[in-house]
Amino acid sequence: MKHTWKLFVLFIFFSCESSKFNSQVDLPRLFSDGMVLQRDVAISVWGKGIPGKIVRVSLAGAVTSGTVEPDSTWAMKLPKLPAGGPYAMEVNQQKINDVYIGDVWVAGGQSNMEWRLKSQVIGAEKEFAEGGNPQIRFFKIPNSYSAVKLEDVVGGEWKVADSVNLKDFSAVAWFFAKRNNQEKKVPVGIIESNWGGTPVEGWTDAEILAELEGSFNEQATDITENNASWEAKLKENEANRQKRDSMMSKPDSLTAFNASALSYDDSKWNRISLPQANPLQHIAWARKKFRLTNTDDVSLHLPNLDQMAYVYLNGKLLHYKDWGVAMPDIEIPDEMLLKGENVLSVRAINSWNNQPRIGQEDEMYLLESGKKISLEGTWAYSNSAVEPQLPKVEWYNWMPGMMYNAMIDPISKYSIKGAIWYQGESNAGRHEEYKMLFSTMITNWRENWGIGDFPFLFVQLANYMERQEVQADSDWAFLREAQTQTLDLPKTGMATIIDIGEAGDIHPKNKKDVGERLWLQARKVAYGEKNVASGPEFDSLSRNGNELILKFKSIGEGLKLTEGEDVKGFIIGNEDSDFQLVTAMISDKESIIITVPDGMETGEIRYAWADNPEVNLVNNQNLPAVPFRAKFE
Repeated sequence: MKHTWKLFVLFIFFSCESSKFNSQVDLPRLFSDGMVLQRDVAISVWGKGIPGKIVRVSLAGAVTSGTVEPDSTWAMKLPKLPAGGPYAMEVNQQKINDVYIGDVWVAGGQSNMEWRLKSQVIGAEKEFAEGGNPQIRFFKIPNSYSAVKLEDVVGGEWKVADSVNLKDFSAVAWFFAKRNNQEKKVPVGIIESNWGGTPVEGWTDAEILAELEGSFNEQATDITENNASWEAKLKENEANRQKRDSMMSKPDSLTAFNASALSYDDSKWNRISLPQANPLQHIAWARKKFRLTNTDDVSLHLPNLDQMAYVYLNGKLLHYKDWGVAMPDIEIPDEMLLKGENVLSVRAINSWNNQPRIGQEDEMYLLESGKKISLEGTWAYSNSAVEPQLPKVEWYNWMPGMMYNAMIDPISKYSIKGAIWYQGESNAGRHEEYKMLFSTMITNWRENWGIGDFPFLFVQLANYMERQEVQADSDWAFLREAQTQTLDLPKTGMATIIDIGEAGDIHPKNKKDVGERLWLQARKVAYGEKNVASGPEFDSLSRNGNELILKFKSIGEGLKLTEGEDVKGFIIGNEDSDFQLVTAMISDKESIIITVPDGMETGEIRYAWADNPEVNLVNNQNLPAVPFRAKFE
């Protein structure tokens, strides 16, 4: 009887203890199944609950507890934990499963960071074939913006890098995370907070920008001082965006059938000569009739459709081309074709600038048993006859602080290893402000996270646009210089990719080298290794008569050229003369000699100073030299 009584007392005791942790708690979206937490640092956990109630958090044998504040918030820290998993985290009665502890990185910037692995990325098929890695997880924050700081992100979930999810991950972040996992043998979490086309000020607290001088100051001040009115504007704009996105989705099947059918009367539509003209807007429909003598072995070649398009043939859907995904050559089933007259219809949309494009010269045709049938020339088109015009949606997210409030501030308590960043294209036209803006943003993030100067690694702009031998006034060159100058901040690193861009595409498809060059910087900046993380960096300049001797650091085993015998990419000039190409030669493993033109006493030497410079100088690891300029006398 006495033994039974003791068991009863113990039962009552543990029941009372357990009841202390029964109160309801709400957690941020980041705290969910599949998450990755940062190893070897105190782990921040926070949320909302009932004032005065106790919250208990446990993970991997570590336990902490605290009381909910009068404002319904609570926050606490778990002690440092080593890499490992999977674990279950318990917060009162909530259980979060499949939790790993490893390295966590924020992947920020614009479209080149956002660019998905499935979007024509070089080497993507190999990655898909390998099936991903269950120890790498991504959390994609939905594109969102706000005039006030949000308590939590508007959506998102942790996704394992498996064969299903991998295709939609940031390609740059994937190649970076893959290296992190392979070399450090730890799980890796990537928090994607990026948005195509966005300027750096949109990712920075408007309250800070309002205190600085620049083109952004007036907007930052207005947003800071008039939150309520801006919230109303944003609400209306968001309603327009949702309506627009709904309209852009797959059209009503009957509407599409009618507008793409051979029997449809398009006589009242306008006529357009493709690909030369481009009056297309909104949800544009375009139709082209053609004739066939047989229906066997017919294929469509129409690779240039910008951005999204539904392609129909004789009233039936042939193909959907998504944003960022290549339009393939299509073998057309013979049952979709008719001997004699047929009609090809395209429903094209461009959410970026509302100007969809169809086709490119010499890239619009059918092949009928190897015989080319051109699709260039007259098409019927309409911007509103089939579907109504799209509502206007403003790019308010570009404005100071808007994305910061919705996509950065809400995650700034989450413990991280650091950040990787690929952005700058949208600020090139205001390059003179970029060092200040970019440095301010980095400092803003670090102060908000409150974990010191965490590693911040970024990508310098790639080479892009038509090549010009001499382009001393290149906005992109000045922007690259501003990025290099940002390295004045502690624990920053820059990946130079001046050698892997594409003249005709602002989104170069070689993302593997980008991610892996960022990882080289991570090894040095974040993990303290003594590796060569960059290509040759200008170190000093001296003059001997009419010769300039330029010395470089970060050379590894020495300077070398990828091709030729002369160093390409140098120009020289001064205030009294235009810049001109100049011959340069490697003189030893760390030096380059340049002969100064006759009569030039003082001036400036520049390397890789153009939108799309031709370069060939690397170190022994084949990392390209960093663009620079230096004065001489």
